[in-house]
Amino acid sequence: MEMKMHKPVLFLDRDGIIVEEDQVDSLEKVKYIPGVFSALSRIQRESDFTFSMVSNQDGVGTPSFPQENFDIPQQMIMKTLQGEGILFDEVHVDLSLPEDNCPGRKPGIGMLKQYQSGAYDLANSVMIGDRITDVQLAYNLGCKAVWFADPKRIGELSEELASTCIFISDNWHAIACFLLDDPDHAPRFAQVERNTKETQIELSVTLDGTGSGHVHTGIGFFDHMLEQVLRHSGLDITLHAHGDLVVDEHHTVEDVALALGQAVREALGDKRGIARYGFELLPMDDVLAQVAMDFSNRPYLLWEVEFARSYVGTFPTEMVEHFFKSFSDAAQCNLAMKVGKGNTHHQVEALFKAFSRALKKAVHKYPYSNVLPSTKGIL
Repeated sequence: MEMKMHKPVLFLDRDGIIVEEDQVDSLEKVKYIPGVFSALSRIQRESDFTFSMVSNQDGVGTPSFPQENFDIPQQMIMKTLQGEGILFDEVHVDLSLPEDNCPGRKPGIGMLKQYQSGAYDLANSVMIGDRITDVQLAYNLGCKAVWFADPKRIGELSEELASTCIFISDNWHAIACFLLDDPDHAPRFAQVERNTKETQIELSVTLDGTGSGHVHTGIGFFDHMLEQVLRHSGLDITLHAHGDLVVDEHHTVEDVALALGQAVREALGDKRGIARYGFELLPMDDVLAQVAMDFSNRPYLLWEVEFARSYVGTFPTEMVEHFFKSFSDAAQCNLAMKVGKGNTHHQVEALFKAFSRALKKAVHKYPYSNVLPSTKGIL
Protein backbone atom coordinates (compact mmCIF):
# COMPACT_ATOMS: atom_id res chain seq x y z
CA MET A 1 0.00 0.00 0.00
CA GLU A 2 1.43 3.38 -1.02
CA MET A 3 1.91 5.79 1.87
CA LYS A 4 1.07 9.44 1.44
CA MET A 5 3.77 12.03 2.03
CA HIS A 6 4.03 13.52 5.52
CA LYS A 7 2.00 16.60 4.60
CA PRO A 8 -0.27 18.85 6.64
CA VAL A 9 -3.99 18.56 5.95
CA LEU A 10 -6.47 21.35 5.41
CA PHE A 11 -9.74 19.96 6.75
CA LEU A 12 -12.70 21.89 5.36
CA ASP A 13 -16.31 21.89 6.41
CA ARG A 14 -18.74 22.35 3.51
CA ASP A 15 -21.90 24.10 4.66
CA GLY A 16 -21.16 27.52 6.10
CA ILE A 17 -17.70 27.98 4.60
CA ILE A 18 -17.90 26.74 0.99
CA VAL A 19 -21.63 27.03 0.45
CA GLU A 20 -24.14 28.88 2.58
CA GLU A 21 -25.38 27.05 5.65
CA ASP A 22 -28.56 25.14 4.79
CA GLN A 23 -29.88 21.66 4.11
CA VAL A 24 -28.60 21.70 0.55
CA ASP A 25 -31.03 19.24 -0.99
CA SER A 26 -31.47 20.86 -4.40
CA LEU A 27 -29.34 22.72 -6.93
CA GLU A 28 -31.29 25.91 -6.22
CA LYS A 29 -29.93 25.94 -2.65
CA VAL A 30 -26.27 25.91 -3.72
CA LYS A 31 -24.98 29.41 -2.95
CA TYR A 32 -21.23 29.84 -2.64
CA ILE A 33 -19.57 31.90 0.09
CA PRO A 34 -17.98 35.05 -1.40
CA GLY A 35 -14.24 34.69 -2.02
CA VAL A 36 -14.07 30.94 -1.44
CA PHE A 37 -12.90 30.01 -4.95
CA SER A 38 -10.01 32.46 -5.18
CA ALA A 39 -8.89 31.76 -1.60
CA LEU A 40 -8.94 27.96 -1.79
CA SER A 41 -7.35 27.84 -5.23
CA ARG A 42 -4.57 30.13 -3.99
CA ILE A 43 -4.01 28.03 -0.85
CA GLN A 44 -3.80 24.89 -2.97
CA ARG A 45 -1.29 26.46 -5.37
CA GLU A 46 0.93 28.07 -2.78
CA SER A 47 0.93 25.63 0.15
CA ASP A 48 1.71 21.99 0.95
CA PHE A 49 -1.75 21.28 2.34
CA THR A 50 -3.62 18.22 1.17
CA PHE A 51 -7.36 18.99 1.12
CA SER A 52 -9.97 16.95 2.98
CA MET A 53 -13.69 17.74 3.24
CA VAL A 54 -15.32 16.87 6.56
CA SER A 55 -19.07 17.42 6.80
CA ASN A 56 -22.10 16.42 8.84
CA GLN A 57 -25.19 15.93 6.67
CA ASP A 58 -28.05 15.19 9.04
CA GLY A 59 -30.24 12.28 8.05
CA VAL A 60 -29.22 11.73 4.44
CA GLY A 61 -31.03 8.61 3.26
CA THR A 62 -34.13 9.28 5.33
CA PRO A 63 -37.49 10.27 3.81
CA SER A 64 -36.91 13.91 4.77
CA PHE A 65 -33.52 13.97 3.02
CA PRO A 66 -33.31 11.31 0.27
CA GLN A 67 -29.83 10.21 -0.82
CA GLU A 68 -30.35 11.53 -4.33
CA ASN A 69 -31.20 15.00 -2.98
CA PHE A 70 -27.78 15.10 -1.34
CA ASP A 71 -25.78 13.47 -4.15
CA ILE A 72 -26.84 15.78 -6.99
CA PRO A 73 -25.87 19.11 -5.29
CA GLN A 74 -22.74 17.52 -3.79
CA GLN A 75 -21.54 16.36 -7.21
CA MET A 76 -22.12 19.82 -8.67
CA ILE A 77 -20.27 21.49 -5.79
CA MET A 78 -17.27 19.22 -6.24
CA LYS A 79 -17.20 19.70 -10.02
CA THR A 80 -17.41 23.48 -9.60
CA LEU A 81 -14.54 23.44 -7.11
CA GLN A 82 -12.51 21.23 -9.46
CA GLY A 83 -13.16 23.69 -12.27
CA GLU A 84 -11.64 26.40 -10.08
CA GLY A 85 -8.52 24.30 -9.52
CA ILE A 86 -9.56 23.07 -6.06
CA LEU A 87 -9.03 19.33 -5.67
CA PHE A 88 -9.90 17.26 -2.60
CA ASP A 89 -7.83 14.20 -1.75
CA GLU A 90 -10.55 12.87 0.53
CA VAL A 91 -14.22 13.56 1.27
CA HIS A 92 -15.67 12.45 4.60
CA VAL A 93 -19.40 12.85 5.13
CA ASP A 94 -21.31 11.64 8.19
CA LEU A 95 -24.97 11.02 7.39
CA SER A 96 -26.22 10.34 10.91
CA LEU A 97 -28.64 12.36 13.03
CA PRO A 98 -27.45 14.02 16.27
CA GLU A 99 -29.45 11.62 18.41
CA ASP A 100 -27.64 8.64 16.85
CA ASN A 101 -24.47 9.61 18.73
CA CYS A 102 -22.35 8.30 15.88
CA PRO A 103 -18.58 8.41 16.61
CA GLY A 104 -17.96 9.71 13.09
CA ARG A 105 -20.17 12.74 13.55
CA LYS A 106 -18.29 15.99 14.21
CA PRO A 107 -16.82 16.79 16.65
CA GLY A 108 -16.15 13.07 16.86
CA ILE A 109 -13.18 11.87 14.83
CA GLY A 110 -14.39 8.39 13.89
CA MET A 111 -14.19 9.22 10.16
CA LEU A 112 -10.66 10.57 10.46
CA LYS A 113 -8.63 7.76 12.04
CA GLN A 114 -6.42 7.51 8.94
CA TYR A 115 -4.93 10.91 9.75
CA GLN A 116 -3.59 9.58 13.06
CA SER A 117 -1.49 6.91 11.35
CA GLY A 118 1.66 9.02 11.29
CA ALA A 119 1.46 9.53 7.53
CA TYR A 120 0.27 13.12 7.98
CA ASP A 121 1.63 16.19 9.74
CA LEU A 122 -1.24 16.72 12.16
CA ALA A 123 0.63 19.30 14.25
CA ASN A 124 0.61 21.69 11.28
CA SER A 125 -2.81 20.68 9.94
CA VAL A 126 -5.79 23.02 10.17
CA MET A 127 -9.54 22.56 10.37
CA ILE A 128 -11.70 25.37 8.94
CA GLY A 129 -15.35 25.44 9.95
CA ASP A 130 -18.08 27.84 10.95
CA ARG A 131 -19.19 26.11 14.15
CA ILE A 132 -17.63 25.68 17.56
CA THR A 133 -17.93 21.93 17.00
CA ASP A 134 -15.40 22.34 14.16
CA VAL A 135 -12.95 23.89 16.61
CA GLN A 136 -13.71 21.03 18.99
CA LEU A 137 -12.99 18.56 16.19
CA ALA A 138 -9.56 20.13 15.69
CA TYR A 139 -8.88 19.83 19.42
CA ASN A 140 -9.96 16.18 19.44
CA LEU A 141 -7.85 15.37 16.38
CA GLY A 142 -4.74 17.20 17.57
CA CYS A 143 -4.56 19.88 14.88
CA LYS A 144 -5.26 23.61 14.78
CA ALA A 145 -8.50 25.40 13.88
CA VAL A 146 -9.52 28.45 11.91
CA TRP A 147 -13.00 29.51 12.96
CA PHE A 148 -15.01 30.98 10.07
CA ALA A 149 -16.88 33.50 12.20
CA ASP A 150 -17.00 37.12 13.31
CA PRO A 151 -13.83 37.76 15.37
CA LYS A 152 -15.99 39.38 18.06
CA ARG A 153 -17.21 35.87 18.95
CA ILE A 154 -13.86 34.87 20.44
CA GLY A 155 -15.38 35.04 23.93
CA GLU A 156 -17.60 32.07 23.09
CA LEU A 157 -14.61 29.69 23.04
CA SER A 158 -13.53 27.83 26.14
CA GLU A 159 -9.92 28.21 27.24
CA GLU A 160 -8.84 24.92 25.67
CA LEU A 161 -10.59 25.68 22.37
CA ALA A 162 -9.15 29.20 22.30
CA SER A 163 -5.67 27.66 22.42
CA THR A 164 -6.58 25.41 19.47
CA CYS A 165 -8.10 28.23 17.39
CA ILE A 166 -5.27 30.12 15.69
CA PHE A 167 -7.40 32.57 13.67
CA ILE A 168 -10.99 33.83 13.54
CA SER A 169 -12.40 35.50 10.41
CA ASP A 170 -15.37 35.26 8.10
CA ASN A 171 -13.33 36.69 5.21
CA TRP A 172 -11.80 34.10 2.89
CA HIS A 173 -9.15 36.48 1.57
CA ALA A 174 -7.97 37.14 5.13
CA ILE A 175 -7.85 33.42 5.90
CA ALA A 176 -5.79 32.69 2.78
CA CYS A 177 -3.31 35.44 3.66
CA PHE A 178 -3.05 34.14 7.22
CA LEU A 179 -2.42 30.53 6.21
CA LEU A 180 0.11 31.59 3.59
CA ASP A 181 1.82 34.01 6.00
CA ASP A 182 1.29 36.87 3.56
CA PRO A 183 0.60 40.09 5.48
CA ASP A 184 1.30 42.30 2.46
CA HIS A 185 -1.84 41.00 0.76
CA ALA A 186 -4.09 40.71 3.80
CA PRO A 187 -7.37 42.64 3.64
CA ARG A 188 -7.07 46.22 4.82
CA PHE A 189 -9.60 46.35 7.62
CA ALA A 190 -10.56 48.69 10.46
CA GLN A 191 -13.18 48.77 13.19
CA VAL A 192 -14.32 51.97 14.87
CA GLU A 193 -16.59 52.43 17.86
CA ARG A 194 -17.59 56.01 18.60
CA ASN A 195 -19.70 56.60 21.68
CA THR A 196 -20.73 60.06 22.82
CA LYS A 197 -23.68 61.49 24.69
CA GLU A 198 -25.18 62.20 21.26
CA THR A 199 -24.39 59.09 19.19
CA GLN A 200 -23.36 55.46 19.50
CA ILE A 201 -21.68 54.10 16.38
CA GLU A 202 -20.23 50.70 15.47
CA LEU A 203 -18.49 50.56 12.11
CA SER A 204 -16.30 48.06 10.28
CA VAL A 205 -14.67 48.71 6.90
CA THR A 206 -12.74 46.42 4.56
CA LEU A 207 -11.08 48.31 1.71
CA ASP A 208 -10.50 45.18 -0.39
CA GLY A 209 -14.13 44.16 -0.38
CA THR A 210 -16.95 43.33 -2.74
CA GLY A 211 -19.49 45.97 -1.71
CA SER A 212 -21.15 43.74 0.85
CA GLY A 213 -22.52 44.71 4.24
CA HIS A 214 -25.33 46.92 5.50
CA VAL A 215 -25.92 50.36 6.96
CA HIS A 216 -28.45 51.69 9.43
CA THR A 217 -28.61 55.19 10.86
CA GLY A 218 -32.35 55.69 11.32
CA ILE A 219 -32.33 58.45 8.68
CA GLY A 220 -33.94 57.11 5.51
CA PHE A 221 -32.38 59.37 2.89
CA PHE A 222 -28.96 59.25 4.57
CA ASP A 223 -29.09 55.43 4.57
CA HIS A 224 -29.93 55.59 0.86
CA MET A 225 -26.82 57.70 0.23
CA LEU A 226 -24.60 55.44 2.35
CA GLU A 227 -25.88 52.48 0.35
CA GLN A 228 -24.49 54.24 -2.72
CA VAL A 229 -21.10 54.31 -0.98
CA LEU A 230 -21.40 50.61 -0.24
CA ARG A 231 -22.35 49.72 -3.81
CA HIS A 232 -20.05 52.00 -5.79
CA SER A 233 -16.91 52.06 -3.63
CA GLY A 234 -16.53 48.29 -3.47
CA LEU A 235 -15.76 48.58 0.24
CA ASP A 236 -17.34 46.15 2.67
CA ILE A 237 -19.09 48.30 5.27
CA THR A 238 -21.13 47.34 8.32
CA LEU A 239 -22.59 50.34 10.14
CA HIS A 240 -24.95 50.62 13.08
CA ALA A 241 -25.57 54.17 14.26
CA HIS A 242 -27.95 55.33 16.97
CA GLY A 243 -28.19 59.06 17.38
CA ASP A 244 -30.26 61.74 19.06
CA LEU A 245 -32.69 62.11 16.16
CA VAL A 246 -35.21 63.70 18.52
CA VAL A 247 -32.92 66.74 18.30
CA ASP A 248 -32.07 66.60 14.58
CA GLU A 249 -29.88 64.78 12.05
CA HIS A 250 -26.72 66.81 12.67
CA HIS A 251 -24.91 64.71 15.26
CA THR A 252 -25.63 61.40 13.54
CA VAL A 253 -24.52 62.55 10.08
CA GLU A 254 -21.39 64.24 11.45
CA ASP A 255 -20.29 61.34 13.65
CA VAL A 256 -20.92 58.72 10.94
CA ALA A 257 -18.71 60.75 8.60
CA LEU A 258 -16.00 61.05 11.26
CA ALA A 259 -16.14 57.31 11.98
CA LEU A 260 -16.03 56.42 8.28
CA GLY A 261 -13.09 58.75 7.64
CA GLN A 262 -11.21 57.36 10.64
CA ALA A 263 -11.83 53.77 9.54
CA VAL A 264 -10.59 54.42 6.01
CA ARG A 265 -7.50 56.22 7.32
CA GLU A 266 -6.68 53.36 9.71
CA ALA A 267 -7.30 50.67 7.10
CA LEU A 268 -4.92 52.40 4.67
CA GLY A 269 -2.07 51.92 7.12
CA ASP A 270 1.18 53.44 5.84
CA LYS A 271 -0.37 53.81 2.35
CA ARG A 272 2.38 51.93 0.57
CA GLY A 273 1.31 50.65 -2.83
CA ILE A 274 -1.93 52.65 -3.00
CA ALA A 275 -3.06 54.81 -5.93
CA ARG A 276 -3.49 57.73 -3.49
CA TYR A 277 -5.46 59.83 -6.00
CA GLY A 278 -8.99 59.13 -7.17
CA PHE A 279 -11.35 61.03 -9.41
CA GLU A 280 -14.71 60.55 -11.08
CA LEU A 281 -16.90 62.40 -13.56
CA LEU A 282 -20.43 61.09 -13.13
CA PRO A 283 -23.63 62.07 -14.94
CA MET A 284 -27.03 61.48 -13.40
CA ASP A 285 -29.90 62.56 -15.59
CA ASP A 286 -29.87 66.38 -15.53
CA VAL A 287 -26.72 66.87 -13.42
CA LEU A 288 -23.00 66.22 -13.71
CA ALA A 289 -20.92 65.56 -10.59
CA GLN A 290 -17.13 65.89 -10.39
CA VAL A 291 -15.13 64.52 -7.47
CA ALA A 292 -11.38 64.23 -6.90
CA MET A 293 -9.53 63.13 -3.77
CA ASP A 294 -6.01 62.75 -2.51
CA PHE A 295 -5.02 60.81 0.62
CA SER A 296 -2.29 63.33 1.31
CA ASN A 297 -2.60 63.33 5.11
CA ARG A 298 -3.83 66.93 4.78
CA PRO A 299 -7.58 67.58 5.16
CA TYR A 300 -9.19 70.11 2.84
CA LEU A 301 -12.64 70.32 1.26
CA LEU A 302 -13.12 72.31 -1.94
CA TRP A 303 -16.89 72.67 -2.31
CA GLU A 304 -18.48 74.10 -5.48
CA VAL A 305 -22.10 73.15 -4.99
CA GLU A 306 -25.36 75.10 -4.98
CA PHE A 307 -28.48 73.15 -4.10
CA ALA A 308 -31.80 74.37 -5.47
CA ARG A 309 -33.66 73.31 -2.33
CA SER A 310 -32.89 73.26 1.38
CA TYR A 311 -34.28 69.76 1.88
CA VAL A 312 -34.52 66.44 0.06
CA GLY A 313 -37.64 65.07 1.67
CA THR A 314 -36.93 65.82 5.32
CA PHE A 315 -33.14 65.67 4.98
CA PRO A 316 -31.41 69.08 5.14
CA THR A 317 -29.06 69.57 2.20
CA GLU A 318 -26.65 71.61 4.34
CA MET A 319 -25.69 68.30 5.96
CA VAL A 320 -24.25 67.01 2.68
CA GLU A 321 -21.36 69.46 2.78
CA HIS A 322 -20.91 68.81 6.49
CA PHE A 323 -20.71 65.05 5.87
CA PHE A 324 -17.93 65.38 3.31
CA LYS A 325 -16.07 68.01 5.37
CA SER A 326 -16.15 65.70 8.39
CA PHE A 327 -14.98 62.75 6.29
CA SER A 328 -12.12 64.82 4.87
CA ASP A 329 -11.05 65.89 8.37
CA ALA A 330 -11.05 62.36 9.78
CA ALA A 331 -9.59 60.64 6.72
CA GLN A 332 -6.94 63.34 6.35
CA CYS A 333 -7.59 63.75 2.65
CA ASN A 334 -8.07 66.52 0.12
CA LEU A 335 -11.57 66.35 -1.34
CA ALA A 336 -12.77 68.49 -4.25
CA MET A 337 -16.46 68.30 -5.16
CA LYS A 338 -18.60 70.01 -7.76
CA VAL A 339 -22.03 69.43 -9.23
CA GLY A 340 -24.10 71.26 -11.82
CA LYS A 341 -27.53 72.73 -11.26
CA GLY A 342 -30.56 70.48 -11.49
CA ASN A 343 -32.84 68.27 -9.45
CA THR A 344 -31.62 68.42 -5.84
CA HIS A 345 -32.08 64.71 -5.20
CA HIS A 346 -30.00 63.99 -8.29
CA GLN A 347 -27.34 66.50 -7.23
CA VAL A 348 -26.88 64.85 -3.83
CA GLU A 349 -26.98 61.28 -5.13
CA ALA A 350 -24.57 62.05 -7.98
CA LEU A 351 -22.11 63.52 -5.46
CA PHE A 352 -22.27 60.43 -3.25
CA LYS A 353 -21.87 58.09 -6.22
CA ALA A 354 -18.95 60.06 -7.66
CA PHE A 355 -17.33 60.24 -4.22
CA SER A 356 -17.66 56.46 -3.86
CA ARG A 357 -16.11 55.70 -7.23
CA ALA A 358 -13.27 58.15 -6.62
CA LEU A 359 -12.69 56.54 -3.23
CA LYS A 360 -12.47 53.11 -4.84
CA LYS A 361 -9.73 54.35 -7.17
CA ALA A 362 -7.78 56.22 -4.49
CA VAL A 363 -7.56 53.32 -2.01
CA HIS A 364 -6.71 50.76 -4.70
CA LYS A 365 -3.55 48.86 -3.81
CA TYR A 366 -1.39 47.72 -6.68
CA PRO A 367 -0.43 44.03 -6.37
CA TYR A 368 3.19 43.42 -5.40
CA SER A 369 3.88 47.16 -4.98
CA ASN A 370 5.34 48.50 -1.77
CA VAL A 371 6.08 51.98 -3.09
CA LEU A 372 4.97 55.01 -1.09
CA PRO A 373 3.22 57.37 -3.54
CA SER A 374 5.08 60.47 -2.40
CA THR A 375 8.50 62.02 -3.01
CA LYS A 376 8.51 63.18 0.61
CA GLY A 377 8.98 59.66 1.93
CA ILE A 378 5.94 59.94 4.19
CA LEU A 379 2.19 60.46 3.90
